[in-house]
Amino acid sequence: MKVGIAGIYQTKFGELWDRSLGDLMEEAARGAIMDAGIKNKQIESVLVANMLSDQLAGQSHLGSLLAQRMGIQAPVTRVEAACASGGVAIAKAAMMIKAGLYKAVLVVGAEKMTDLNASLVASSLMAAAGEDEMETGLNFVGLYALMAQAYFKKFGATEKDLALVAVKNHYHASLNGKAHFPYQISVQQVLASPKIADPLKLLDCSPISDGAAAAVLVSLKMIKKLAKKPIFIVGSGQASDSLSLKERENLLSLKATRLAAKQAFQTAGLDKKEIDLVEVHDCFTIAEILALEDLGFYQEGTGFVAQQNGEVKLGGKRPVNLSGGLKACGHPVGATGVKQIVEIVQQLRGQAGKKQVRGARVGLAHNVGGTGGTATVHILKKGE
Repeated sequence: MKVGIAGIYQTKFGELWDRSLGDLMEEAARGAIMDAGIKNKQIESVLVANMLSDQLAGQSHLGSLLAQRMGIQAPVTRVEAACASGGVAIAKAAMMIKAGLYKAVLVVGAEKMTDLNASLVASSLMAAAGEDEMETGLNFVGLYALMAQAYFKKFGATEKDLALVAVKNHYHASLNGKAHFPYQISVQQVLASPKIADPLKLLDCSPISDGAAAAVLVSLKMIKKLAKKPIFIVGSGQASDSLSLKERENLLSLKATRLAAKQAFQTAGLDKKEIDLVEVHDCFTIAEILALEDLGFYQEGTGFVAQQNGEVKLGGKRPVNLSGGLKACGHPVGATGVKQIVEIVQQLRGQAGKKQVRGARVGLAHNVGGTGGTATVHILKKGE
């Protein structure tokens, strides 16, 4: 059974010091409902994706907060799966629709991260890592740096190959007015930026961001009434792996991504060749390369070559992270997985402006929690 996406919305991502978490959630929710062309009372359930509101915003019970602001009486539930909170919320909303529990479910992903100092934010994010990793003093930059070192040693990639990922995603973000960093950078700038954890530099890392995104998922019957050319979620997958890297089978692959992708492609009944564009979880530049291999678009050890030949850039064979990705669009962690859905829906509707992929019909969104403890994959398709 297919699930329709009737409405979408994304706030500006960035350092939004004049906006509260409630402000951002409300803006995204109202925007998505308006885009869907329905009324608040038609929303039968709401899922709020968020990781850090307790620690960083001093606010829990987000469901009640949003219900109060929106005047919604429907059940509202918070979903937490680290940086994959948004993707998991989309997956659960789709299940609710498929099960026939509800006809319209609102998903809102939001995070407010820039009001406190960076060290506190970094330590809060590490709650998504293993206790053993925290005890050693590692952070997520260090963990992904270990993956990058192992990848370099086995496959011969270089720091320049990572820089190409950042340059490409900043180019895409320069075409996205809602991106945290809507401007281009050069390979030289990436390579000259301060080294954070060898080989990852400052410009290899996604930023700490504020922002929200929302989507209204509806039943097949309802989407046919709301849209002449509807967009559907035709495949979804969610999988888990160990919390800590030391328990992994392979440092160069996120097993959860591979399993989630297998589920998504099987339920969609589609082949990888049919995917026109992809949004992947590029929290660090090495993460995009690993994701492209784990999703099956490239063989192990060849994902970095796709950066060199331009086939993952706008105008290429299969563009990746047209929103700018986490790297340049920004990474308000609870919102990221929902923002990926917003970008793909815009593309399939033909509403992506300067970054539009001509003739786009099928898109894939990939969202990760931690270093791969959780992963979701969603495949969206334009209806006839």
